[in-house]
Amino acid sequence: MIVELIAHTVITGWDPMRNAGWTQHADDDFDERVDTRLDHVDADYLAEFAGRLCYQSWKRPNPKTAANEGYLEHILESQHFSVLEHASATFYVAEVSRSLSHELVRHRHLSFSQMSQRYVDESQAQFITPPAIFERQGKAMQLYHTALVGQTDFYAALVKTLERDGLSRKEARQAARSVMPNATETRLVVTGNLRAWRDVITKRIAPAADAEIRQLAARLLLHLQRIAPSTFQDMAVPADLEVT
Repeated sequence: MIVELIAHTVITGWDPMRNAGWTQHADDDFDERVDTRLDHVDADYLAEFAGRLCYQSWKRPNPKTAANEGYLEHILESQHFSVLEHASATFYVAEVSRSLSHELVRHRHLSFSQMSQRYVDESQAQFITPPAIFERQGKAMQLYHTALVGQTDFYAALVKTLERDGLSRKEARQAARSVMPNATETRLVVTGNLRAWRDVITKRIAPAADAEIRQLAARLLLHLQRIAPSTFQDMAVPADLEVT
């Protein structure tokens, strides 16, 4: 499974924020992060700025919410999630099954661009083994491989036959894709605001979720905690998920 962060929100208007009333808190190392951009945690500051703007709470009178982490902890506790919608993150996801993508696209607040089976030749497609089968090997793995043997050959033969019957390449592939299983590997670019990503991870990292998408959720969470640690401070990868 490949999960790569390829884009995320970066603040470009620190001066307008200061002009609006934003002030630095010593515990946040604000100037250092602005100057070096080593941590890239702009998403956390953007959410804090939006929240403080609502109430004009620039003076930070409460020590528990004075620093960014404490402020966003309060935001999460009060479920004032709208301020988390201002920042977004985009991921490249590959080596996942179409079973996984069918579940992921149900999250309608995300935006998707997915590899097309109508245009892309699937005769050399890879298949993603479900974790439950991969972990057990033995008879289950034998049955799985038996079911997939020749699947791409059937696809290629069907495309060739349909083209001979006068269909265009696209028309032949879009018809032939019907014989490809849910295990077929797919690739996506997925974008969401941080509130949407919190919802995805909450639902898909839960023990009752599909095993493959749980692994995806864990990898997403680790990336998101790097760019917005305060926003995802209340989440953790479950002990039963090994993420490398």
